[in-house]
Amino acid sequence: MENSTSSDQVTQITPKLSQSRAAILGMQHLLAMYSGDVLVPLLIGSYLHFTAAQMTYLVSVDIFMCGIATLLQVKRTPLTGIGLPVVLGCAIQAVQPLQKIGGSLGVGAMYGAVIAAGIFTLLISGLFSRIRGLFPPVVTGSIIAIIGFTLVPVAFENIGGGNPAAKTFGDPKGLIVGFATVLIIVAINIWGRGFIHSIAILIGILAGTFIAGAMGMVSLAPVAQASWFHIPQPFYFGMPTFHTSAIVTMIMVTLTTMIESTGVFFALGDLTGKHIDQNDLKRGYRSEGIAAILGGIFNTFPYSTFSENVGVLQLSGVKSRKPLYYAAGFLIFLGLLPKVGAMATVIPSSVLGGAMLVMFGIVGAQGVRILQQVDFNENKNILIASLSIGMGLGSTVYPQLFHTFPETIQMLFTNGIVIASITAVVLNLLFNGYDHEL
Repeated sequence: MENSTSSDQVTQITPKLSQSRAAILGMQHLLAMYSGDVLVPLLIGSYLHFTAAQMTYLVSVDIFMCGIATLLQVKRTPLTGIGLPVVLGCAIQAVQPLQKIGGSLGVGAMYGAVIAAGIFTLLISGLFSRIRGLFPPVVTGSIIAIIGFTLVPVAFENIGGGNPAAKTFGDPKGLIVGFATVLIIVAINIWGRGFIHSIAILIGILAGTFIAGAMGMVSLAPVAQASWFHIPQPFYFGMPTFHTSAIVTMIMVTLTTMIESTGVFFALGDLTGKHIDQNDLKRGYRSEGIAAILGGIFNTFPYSTFSENVGVLQLSGVKSRKPLYYAAGFLIFLGLLPKVGAMATVIPSSVLGGAMLVMFGIVGAQGVRILQQVDFNENKNILIASLSIGMGLGSTVYPQLFHTFPETIQMLFTNGIVIASITAVVLNLLFNGYDHEL
């Protein structure tokens, strides 16, 4: 049964947008997620010693498939699409497992596991969607808070230069640029009006890049080296192979991304005023499953809902899906034109880190806002929130605590979002039981 707040109603929460303004807002969404998305193919491709041509293809087809995956999720159909203003990108938690699979069993096994995990997501989408009663406000608030707070260190890592092991990490010029970007975004949010206020993040990123360029931190070499045009090819790196160990590993990764996406879905529902029901979740999971299957076929990666863009929605105040269609279109376009797509890679990591700091902090604050609905006069609710957030932060700061565990258990326990989600759900079941009214 559909809820009273339909997907079409969600698009009308904000005033009607002109095409040009929707396009600019779409570009803001693209830039907000770009760094986190291209990081996955860069890390995996470099680990597997891909050639420059292979890396160019990998990054470009990844951008292209992000656009396709986003369209699958934004466009609501009877079977797919949660119909909320959301961007899909490569799941960062898949990096280490895919590196190990590709390094030990070959690239074909890596993509075979991605396809199998996508099929698994499709098959369990209905079952997984029935767990809505496991996510009352004390659970969703805790999960959303930890999604934001555990990603803040990633923002600081980018502000420092992106590689903590590098001698240049924490270079004063990078810090100046990163925190200048933060100040610009904050200033526009305080003093900006109307549409300017809505694109604070975009202006911050562009202004930060300009400042970095004036300081000699911007290189156009990636643009010069990239080709002008390419067409995504199925099985570019060879046919997939299927290995049980690789498939089981990727299924575990898939479960973590589904848990994370569930939290983001609820955050988006809270922002847009839409109640997320079982049918919504089912369509959302199906879209991610189809996106993963296509990712395996076109030799990219699993896709999940990006929490960065929840912060963009909150800051801009524009909660229509229209800009997301533009964002998806831009991603597809840039994926076909590697030279044009490479232009976004010239943005220094310090600038992106500054924008991430604002966005991730806002996602965490969104979780805190949901927790305001919880009756904390009940000690059991305090325990649920405090222990789940504590477990999430602890495993993020000290993942080596679990180094003696089997690899599959390590993969779960070292993901702060996943361990926080499991802790919150289990404690809530023990203390409050299953909420049949949700």
